[in-house]
This record gives sequence, C-alpha cells and structure tokens, in this order.
Amino acid sequence: MNNLPSAITLCEVGLRDGLQNEKTLLPTEKKVELLRGLIDAGFKVIEVGSFMHPKAVPQMADTDEVYKALGEVPGVELRALIPNLRGVKRAVDCGCKKVKLNVSASRQHNLKNLNMTPEQSVAGFADCVKEAQANGIAISGSISMPFASPWEGRIPLSDIESIIEAYLKVGIDEISLSDTSGMGVPNQVYEMCARVREKYPQASWWLHFHNTRGLAIANILAAMEAGMTQFDGSFGGLGGCPFVPNAAGNISTEDVINMCDEMGIETGVDIVKVMELSRTMRDLLGHDLDSYILRAGRAKDLIVS
Repeated sequence: MNNLPSAITLCEVGLRDGLQNEKTLLPTEKKVELLRGLIDAGFKVIEVGSFMHPKAVPQMADTDEVYKALGEVPGVELRALIPNLRGVKRAVDCGCKKVKLNVSASRQHNLKNLNMTPEQSVAGFADCVKEAQANGIAISGSISMPFASPWEGRIPLSDIESIIEAYLKVGIDEISLSDTSGMGVPNQVYEMCARVREKYPQASWWLHFHNTRGLAIANILAAMEAGMTQFDGSFGGLGGCPFVPNAAGNISTEDVINMCDEMGIETGVDIVKVMELSRTMRDLLGHDLDSYILRAGRAKDLIVS
C-alpha cells in the first residue's frame, strides 16, 4: 500500500441520497440545522438535495427552500442533483451554485426507461450545460452502475469510456463513478479507476460506493491505491437506490473517516461531530442506521491508558 494518498476529500450525501428513501419527511428547518452541523464538522462538499419532481421524490420537495434558508457558505460547495433543464432553472432561482446530472451505465435500463442509449442521454444534457454556464453554475456528471448492473452483470470498460467521452463532449469534465447497485469489487474498481485516470487526465473524478454487499470500504481503498482522492459518503450509512433491487445504503461517512484517521489519511472532518449528527438522524428517523462506528465506537476510545 505504497500508493495511498496523504489526504482525501469527502462529499456528504446523506441529506440527498440518504433521505430520498426514507418514509419520514424531515421539516425544512431540521434539514438546515443538520446542514449547518455538517459544515461545522468540516465538510467542504455537501449534496444538499435534488431538484426532482416533488411527486417522484417527495423527500426532496423542499430543496429550494433549504438553499434559500442557508444562503451561500464561503469555501463550501453545496451541490444538488438535477434531472433536466428545469432542474438548472430551479437551481438559478434558489441560489444553488453546483448541479449534478446522472446517467445509467446500463444500456438495457436506459433503453427501457428513456428509450435512449446512455450516450444519447448525455448528449441531451448539452442544453443543461449551456444554461448552467450562462448563470455561473458549475455542473458535474455521474455514471451510475459503472461496475455492474442487475440487468447485464459486469459492464464492459469500453462502455464506460464511451459514456465518459459523451460527457466530455458536452463540456462536463467532473465525473462520478457511482456504484448504486453495490456490485463493484476491489480489483475491478482498481482497474477502472487506474484506466480512466490515465486515459482522461483532463477529468476530475468522484467515487460513490454503496455497501450493499459489504465491499464499499474495500472498494474505496482500491480506488485510493489507483490514485483517486474524492469520495462520497452518507452519515449513518443512510440511503440506497430506489430504482435498483436490494440496493442497500451508502457507505457510512464515519466509517470512512475512521479508516482514514487510523491510517493517517487526512479528511479535514471531525468524526466525533459526524457521529453526533448520525445519532441525531437516527432519533429523527426512528430506526437504527447502518454504521459500524456508530455501533462500536472508535477503537481509540476503548484504549485505557
């Protein structure tokens, strides 16, 4: 493990990817309170919510109000997921300065739901990029299920490269590889990350892993060894993907921070504050969360001097 980074950047996605699957609808003021807590804990990148249609994702219906209530926070990137051009316009209206588009790497899934290939979907994002740029809004892209999908199994690397090139063609060069199906394995993750870093040096990469089969931490470590330094996490391990069968929650942010703290990899985030926020979220939602550190505590807290 000689290739590990000295520091990584974590994006907290619990308020979006975590809450979108919960039956409990948190009030706007509570979301703002949690968001302030995440900022205080040291996160410099946070996914606040999404601008999906409220009927499709009612948990995210108040994302506009959350942005308006918080306002701009210097030095912190507050991003939101968008589905289309209307999402960009909502971002403009509420003061959101960073939006993210998403496409499925599964051709079968994309053709069935949108009657388009993934590449055609990305080409259709050109208007979103133009509108975002005209309004001073940064824009990134995500590829969900790049490692494997429940419909095809393993996705060929050539298919992922084709989607990456479609993103670059429309002017999006920050790209997230998002294992929403939780089917990625470490050697595959290492190979893909090493390959895309070498082939597309102009791109900035994020990795987003779900812990569906207990491999998210191993996959993060494999991605680090391949040179990746930007990762998503969800406090408490909240979330999952409503569109993928049996897709359990995201990797717990505090589990990632704990690993990094123990290995001497800087995150800039206070794990104690994150754990407290996860306990608050557990109480608000009324059920246990999928976080090892929340259950067991930090190893260093067990040591009696």
